[in-house]
Amino acid sequence: MHRLHEEPFSYEQVGATAGALPAGFAHLDRSRVVGHGECDFAAATAAVMRWQAQRGAGADVLASTETARPGTVLVVRLGVGPAAISAPARVVYVVEEERRRGFAYGTLPGHPLAGEEAFLAHWRDDGTVVCTIRAFSRPASRLTTLVSQPLPVVQRVMAGRYLGALERAVKGSAR
Repeated sequence: MHRLHEEPFSYEQVGATAGALPAGFAHLDRSRVVGHGECDFAAATAAVMRWQAQRGAGADVLASTETARPGTVLVVRLGVGPAAISAPARVVYVVEEERRRGFAYGTLPGHPLAGEEAFLAHWRDDGTVVCTIRAFSRPASRLTTLVSQPLPVVQRVMAGRYLGALERAVKGSAR
């Protein structure tokens, strides 16, 4: 895992999830209301920053820090045994605004995709708490290019699972 700190990102548009998503990639931008009010915003922020979207979606996360910080390296692993997919990434940026918090990670060599994914919690003026997943990606290898047809569907399914996990985390914190 230590070597991942030194690896270059596997794409050039580092930080692009903070603005307009770049051309030449599949795009994803999904949001879900997960709660209402300050307590739910705090719970959503804690869940986002502590990898609960990934873990709650069924992935194992091995990260160099307990919470997302710029430079944190992580390996997200989906599946079991030899069929498991390991996806190394590094946190590109962290958002720490009064009513908006989260982070984005970018793919590293060995990840099946090349691109970036952001996980954000927003506390809107009407009190609703919304979590958003924004991403851009494309196949990173010949193998993923061969199976690239279903990749956008898989990404949408995973985004739904991430958002569901965050919603459960917020609802579970109110108990």
